[in-house]
Amino acid sequence: MLRPHLEVGYVARSHGLSGEVGVKTFDPGSTALLDVERVLLRLKDGSELELRIDSTRETPKELLVGFEGVEDRTRADGLVGATVCVFREDLEPPSDDEVFQGDLVGLKAETESGEPLGEVVEVWSTGEVPNLVIRGAPGREELLVPFASDFVVSVDVEAGRIVIRPPELLDER
Repeated sequence: MLRPHLEVGYVARSHGLSGEVGVKTFDPGSTALLDVERVLLRLKDGSELELRIDSTRETPKELLVGFEGVEDRTRADGLVGATVCVFREDLEPPSDDEVFQGDLVGLKAETESGEPLGEVVEVWSTGEVPNLVIRGAPGREELLVPFASDFVVSVDVEAGRIVIRPPELLDER
């Protein structure tokens, strides 16, 4: 089952006096916040707030976002630490051979032979390809797996499953 919202980043800080916030995206190459008109913020206290985007500006380190109704630094400070989500219905669907990075989190990972590896708990975008953080299977260490065809055999978001060829198994092929 596809979730109605995709996590794309977090509010890192307030910016200036007019209510803008600095948003760090989980995928530095993501343009999702430039393509949508509204977001869902999951605040630190667990509440959710739907806001319309008034403005966006790219900077080398983050995206500066202004929201309708957030017009001063005090209100912006209250958003710091919130998770920023976009509505799936507001995005163009990925092509057949693509997935949204946010859909990878929560997938059950297994080997080609069906051995459970754990669950994708994070996606790190620190290099040319994202890395999947897989943890949770009894007796298995946490895995860090590049999201590349040598390591990811298949992804079935609808079924909640990803088939992985762990790096240590590549030599056994």
